[in-house]
Amino acid sequence: MLTRRPHVAGTEANAEDAEYVLSTFASCNIKSHKTSYDVSLTYPVSRSLTLTNPPPEQPIIFDLHQQIYDGDPYADVANEVLPTFHAYAKSGTVSGPVVYVNYGRVEDYTTLKKIGVNVSGTVVLARYGQIYRGDIVQNAFEAGAIGTVIYTDRKDYGGGASGGWFPDAKWMPPSGVQVGSVYDGAGDPTTPGWATSDGETVMRSLGGQVANEDWQGSKDGPTYRVGPGPGVLNLSYSGKQTIATIHNVIGVIEGAEELIGEKTLKQLACILFVLLGNHRDAWTFGAVDPNSGTATLLEVAQRFEKLQKRGWKPRRTIVLCNWDAEEYGLIGSTEWVEDNREMLASRAIAYLNVDSAVSGAEFHGSATPQLDELLIQATKQVQDPDNSSRTIYESWVSSSGSPVIERLGGGGSDYAAFVQHIGVASADLSYGRGYPVYHSMYDDFVWMKKFGDPMFQRHIAAASVWGLVALQLADEEFLPFNYLSYAYELQIYAPSKHNDYGSKSFPGIDDAIDKAKKLKTPESWHYVQHEVWRVSRAVRHVSLVLRGELT
Repeated sequence: MLTRRPHVAGTEANAEDAEYVLSTFASCNIKSHKTSYDVSLTYPVSRSLTLTNPPPEQPIIFDLHQQIYDGDPYADVANEVLPTFHAYAKSGTVSGPVVYVNYGRVEDYTTLKKIGVNVSGTVVLARYGQIYRGDIVQNAFEAGAIGTVIYTDRKDYGGGASGGWFPDAKWMPPSGVQVGSVYDGAGDPTTPGWATSDGETVMRSLGGQVANEDWQGSKDGPTYRVGPGPGVLNLSYSGKQTIATIHNVIGVIEGAEELIGEKTLKQLACILFVLLGNHRDAWTFGAVDPNSGTATLLEVAQRFEKLQKRGWKPRRTIVLCNWDAEEYGLIGSTEWVEDNREMLASRAIAYLNVDSAVSGAEFHGSATPQLDELLIQATKQVQDPDNSSRTIYESWVSSSGSPVIERLGGGGSDYAAFVQHIGVASADLSYGRGYPVYHSMYDDFVWMKKFGDPMFQRHIAAASVWGLVALQLADEEFLPFNYLSYAYELQIYAPSKHNDYGSKSFPGIDDAIDKAKKLKTPESWHYVQHEVWRVSRAVRHVSLVLRGELT
């Protein structure tokens, strides 16, 4: 049901999926409702890419379509897949010589500068990976580029001349394109996304110095040079920005000690609650991202229903959240957090996020430190779906030596508003991390069934860990937080590596000032102001805690 059609935020198909989630919650005896918002989204109108080489070579006009394969069960709805694009990319037409910038990181531009390559006025060619695509665009903008072409490199996303790609293997086909948002609140150059085969064609047109070994692609591909030119890219993109309606779906299981009748979530201000969340919108079919997580959320809901039929009620209220418009920039969850900021800041115990529940075999967990021990204990109680003689914890330790729990930094998923805006303890878990057909039209049920989770046992295991952590937080008389991990974690945050004056300060502010001094842009100094605001907010919250006004 969830992956039968492409369901981008703001579309009819995604609204239908919202109704499906709503009805599933209701069938599980979970009080549920939709919370809708009118927000600004962008969609593609037209785009073109032409490579002009010196005579006598003829211009190459690229076919910017992801190809349907023989026997594709989604062929009848493939026309509903949006043309490949980057949300919030600037519309325009540019023409300029090409410079290859590797992954488009700051250090890559430093390397180019050292060898005398100036990217100002050029169209840069960058490959996906290592950093957020919006940062690829922002770095290009700050370096003076007039356009950015971002492509999926075979070295990173697989496949080969022998035909080793989807549907025969898990790798991205040559015509596959990763789409996504490039929004970061700053001015962006024109920047659609392109396929592996298109990127290699442009690469063959480049002269100049041979790129470093770690900048090279697949062994059977062309030799990568940095340019500029002599090939010239003519790049055109037109997008439309429109106000669209998005729908969050919220389900509430009221706590046994705090039942107060039929109330909306905003009226439940006197209770404490635990939140579980996943987003529903996808760039295409979304079998991995995000609907493996949506299916897992519905599995958790069904398990809660079974517990309720046995007479169970949680001590604290459990809130199930299915977000919309995450792919555009965490819009649904952020709007909802802003709408309920005061209540969440004082009453939310924890937020437990699952984005792409399953894309591979290894378990991964990230959390704010006080949830580390809970996550570990839950994995000790769940059987490894790929090895019935072990628990998830035992396999986790076997693969990494110890359970490595990463921290929730940046804006990678819907936990961001909870962690960064209101300081709620949060966790994120998944099976696998990264997969070749990410954000392409090949992220469908066929890929999941063949390569992601053939028996769907990893989905079940993810639901078990997710649900167990939620139950511990909802049912324990005393909140099961362990702050030892927090204390250890804090030791790594100071002093700042950029503290030139040996003073006691806040690392975030010091580092932001150092970057602003180097970049000398209004945006970088605005970021300094943001870091100062974050510290002042933290100090204010500490004072409220000490006075007993914020718990």
